[in-house]
Amino acid sequence: MDITTVGVDIAKNVIQLHYIDAETGEIVNKPVKRTAFLEHFANRSACLIGMEACGGSQHWARKLTAMGHQVKLMPAKFVKAFVMGNKNDAADARAIWMAARQPGKSVAVKTETQQAVLGLHRMREQLVKFRTMQINSLRGLLTEYGEVMGKGRAALDKAVPDVLERLVCRLPTILIDTLREQWNGLTNLDKQIAGIERRLQAWLKENKACRAIAAIPGVGLLTATAAIATMGDAKTFRSGREFAAWIGLVPRQTGSGGKVQLLGISKRGDTYLRKLLIHGARSVLFHTKEPGPWLEQLRKRRPMNVAVVAQANKMARTIWAILAHDRQYDKDHVSVKPA
Repeated sequence: MDITTVGVDIAKNVIQLHYIDAETGEIVNKPVKRTAFLEHFANRSACLIGMEACGGSQHWARKLTAMGHQVKLMPAKFVKAFVMGNKNDAADARAIWMAARQPGKSVAVKTETQQAVLGLHRMREQLVKFRTMQINSLRGLLTEYGEVMGKGRAALDKAVPDVLERLVCRLPTILIDTLREQWNGLTNLDKQIAGIERRLQAWLKENKACRAIAAIPGVGLLTATAAIATMGDAKTFRSGREFAAWIGLVPRQTGSGGKVQLLGISKRGDTYLRKLLIHGARSVLFHTKEPGPWLEQLRKRRPMNVAVVAQANKMARTIWAILAHDRQYDKDHVSVKPA
């Protein structure tokens, strides 16, 4: 018997369902209260449940999978193509139902531990943005009074004490005290960021897979922990090429009449992980002492940014190979196609 497909549009209080009743053939599109959502599926036989990968979807996916259902999480961009007519909960649920029946790579259902690690990454990234905003704000405010300083945190820390001392006779005390407080607040942000990195470092030491991929040149603490938490199970990808394409490190394509033109990278998948891999690849190109013949030839015949993306693609494929085959990193390893 075919598995019933159910489209689920997640919301805060009311969740919309769309499916075809297997017994009567009736098209059902009805809302269900959040409190009764799991109870509804507890009384059903195993089915394929499609949902957009949005806030709360990982929680519901874990709960439904534990009940024996199969959950397919899809990017919102993939679902949008199936929305017909006006956009509302019923139309969205129908679009999700249609998208769930199409072939395509789904978003991995993560464990609570993996999602916790990604939560640390998101909070760290937010704190780094706050710190950068604070530095730029202080530089901009002091520029209004003729005090221009160099870019970066080091230049700010070096110049601010003398700048405030010069301005103390010209500006009101309320502004001087506030500027000093904002500058001192950067130290607190540094401590919070360092605390998150210590927790990530502790998790990396405990996790065998993280330690294995951290040995890859260009893969550090952030990239290793983010890759493990984002990927989920490596064996859900058929190859390293598929994993690299899922991240968005392959060229976009456009063409007609059998002629295909390759464009820039597709930028699909997880933006944060792709950014970390790109930064890691750039560090390899500029700082590695033993680049190897492949990388040397690549740098000679391709522009720098193209070489960086190619190296990031290679790193992603190496990460998948280590995790999928449960082996350690070996820089001299030669991949051989099976006979």
